Order: sequence, then C-alpha cells, then structure tokens
Amino acid sequence: MTLLATTSIAAVSLYAMLSTVYKSAQVFHARRTTTSTTPAKDVETTHLPSVDVIVPCFNEDPIVLSECLASLAEQDYAGKLRFYVVDDGSKNREAVVAQRAAYADDERFNFTILAKNVGKRKAQIAAITQSSGDLILNVDSDTTIAPDVVSKLAHKMRDPAVGAAMGQMKASNQADTWLTRLIDMEYWLACNEERAAQARFGAVMCCCGPCAMYRRSAMLSLLDQYETQLYRGKPSDFGEDRHLTILMLSAGFRTEYVPSAIAATVVPDTMGVYLRQQLRWARSTFRDTLLALPLMPGLDRYLTLDVIGQNGGLLLLALSVLTGIGQFALTATVPWWTILVIGSMTLVRCSVAAYRARQLRFLGFALHTLVNIFLLIPLKAYALCTLSNSDWLSRGSVAVAPTVGQQGTTKMQPGRATSEIAYSGE
Repeated sequence: MTLLATTSIAAVSLYAMLSTVYKSAQVFHARRTTTSTTPAKDVETTHLPSVDVIVPCFNEDPIVLSECLASLAEQDYAGKLRFYVVDDGSKNREAVVAQRAAYADDERFNFTILAKNVGKRKAQIAAITQSSGDLILNVDSDTTIAPDVVSKLAHKMRDPAVGAAMGQMKASNQADTWLTRLIDMEYWLACNEERAAQARFGAVMCCCGPCAMYRRSAMLSLLDQYETQLYRGKPSDFGEDRHLTILMLSAGFRTEYVPSAIAATVVPDTMGVYLRQQLRWARSTFRDTLLALPLMPGLDRYLTLDVIGQNGGLLLLALSVLTGIGQFALTATVPWWTILVIGSMTLVRCSVAAYRARQLRFLGFALHTLVNIFLLIPLKAYALCTLSNSDWLSRGSVAVAPTVGQQGTTKMQPGRATSEIAYSGE
C-alpha cells in the first residue's frame, strides 16, 4: 500500500513539473504569435494568387450548407476565386441541388455530385483535379468563414516556403449546451496555445480541416501519398488534415497559424457524438505522431518538448489518477496530494487562459479536467490499443470509385450514403 501511495505522489509530482515547463514554454511562444501583427498594406494586389475553395459535403443540414456557401460568396478577396462543392453520395443530395440552383448565376461556383460515397479525401481530390488555382482552401460544409479569411490566409502564403496555413477555429453553436461551450474554449486553447506556439517555428502539426489553405504545387506533389495512406497495410481514411500537414512538413514546407482568420464550425452537442469524434481524432493523432517523430531532429527543440509534453504528460496524469484510485480503493485513504496538484494545475491553466482571452468564462474550463480524467484518458487508452481500426465511427465504411462531373456540370446517378452524420474536420 505504501508503494501505491508513493507511486501516486511521484507520478503526479512529475506530471506537475513536466506540465509546468511545457505549458510555460507554450504560453510564452503562443503569446508572441497571437500578439504579432502583419500590416496588410504591403500586399501587391496586382499579383494576388488565384484561390480554389474546396467544400466536400456529406448528408449536410441544408441550412448549415447554405450558411457555409453564403460565407464563401461574401469573401472580400481581390484575386481570382473559384468554389468547388462536392457532394459525396449524400442521401439528401437535393440540398446540394438546391444550392446549385441558388448559385447558378455565379460563375465562381462549381457543383459536383458523386455517384457513391467515397470518403472525404477522395471527394476533395475529385475537386482538386478539376481546379487550377495557385492556392487551395479546404473548408468543411458545416463551417462559415469570416469575409477576410481568404485574404489573410493568402497573405501568409506569400512566402513560398509556407506549404499550409490555418485560421482560428470557433464553435458556431457554442451557446447550445454546456458541452458546446466547453468545446469552444477547448478550440480557443488548441488554436491560441498549442498551434500558436508551434507556429513560432513554422511547424503547426495539424492545420485543422474546417479551414486550412495549401499551396497547390506542394499539394499535388503529395496527393498520391495523401490519397493512399495506409496503417499496418490497411487504408486510413480519417485524420486527413493532420496527415496532410505532416506530409507538408516532411516535404520541407512550413505550416503556419493565422489567429485573425476566423472560422466557425458546428461542434458536437451531445457526449456520445463528442466521444466518437475524440476517439477518431485520438487514433489519427497517435498514428501521425509516429510518422512525425523522424522530423523532430530537424525542427526546433520546442517541438520535441511539445511531443513529450502532450504524450508524456498524458501518461503521467493517467498513472497518477490510476494509482490514486487504487490507493483509495484499497486503503480508504484519500490521495490528497494528487487531488491538490491536479486541482492547482487546473486553476492556474484556467486563470492564465481567462487572462489571455480577457474572458472570465475560461474559469469554467476546469470542468474539462473531469471530462479528461474520467472520459478522455480511458478513451485515448482504448484508441492506442485499437490503432488499426480505421472506422469513422460516425459515418461507416465507404465505396471506392467516384463518378465525377466536369467543371460546371453535375452527373447525378443513383447512390447510397452510409450515415446520416455530416463531415466534420479535425
């Protein structure tokens, strides 16, 4: 019993030390990214790159899809813009047909309906092979973007060394439930701490799917690897945004974060949907972290700390919680040191976030610690044990071959979707 208590104290103390070093470095570098400004006056408007916006959709809510496309049509970008909407064999394809009719007079819009559900990556590729823009912006069909997003991301992409750039993610339905409010704060922290700190070194490890821009020439060179990703010999069809980002870094390109480019996406409003999403993301994160390890020696030492902090911290926290529970179960002794340390770390993190965001609501993010300990840590352990499982969980398996309409046309054939759940990015 003494060994159990000692292990619990040692694990939580090591967790506190690692977390303090990691989070302090993270906030330091993130602050430099989020407080820096780039003047817009130095953009040469006579040489703006052309941009193709790719919107794959699958069983999307018609109102949500309409809002997404309206936000694209309202972009204030002065360069050439084209929009490619690809329906991936939805059951409610009439929603896309209605939008095609609504934008019939806007020559910037192209609509394609695939005969069968083929998966998000192949739907994206179906549009990319039709497009020709210098830059490609992937936007999820449940996402709306601010009018200046294309301009701000394209501005960041002026540097030819940059292969990808993402904007800041928010929850468009944050006011719906306590969970959506929690996820919105989780997104703020993921963007303005994790991604912002990584961006100081040009190595954002995941340019989030709802709104990420890529250099076309770089993406085309990686398209085969992107489409045919395997894990232990099996096709891997989720985590497309993280995998594409890692491929960009592997090819020697920088990946960036633009905090002022705001995108709002629909997030899960029930715990069941949220946990299925988190399980899928956990598997893709573990897979692509292994893929990214060879890159670490060539990147700044902070990125190594980032990998250790995220994965080692998770392991230490899990060990401290498990041994603490074991101590309580076997000896009826409350592991006060473990509770005090985890509670203190939570309070400090939430207070720093509230100060940086200038929003007291972040004090309520303390609830996420309970969700993390009792739901997400067991879920991530399960994800690690089932890495070979490539099921989307929320959309089922997919077919193989699409039938693609030519630019400006649509080929409608009988098809069958595999789920009622719309796409959402990582």
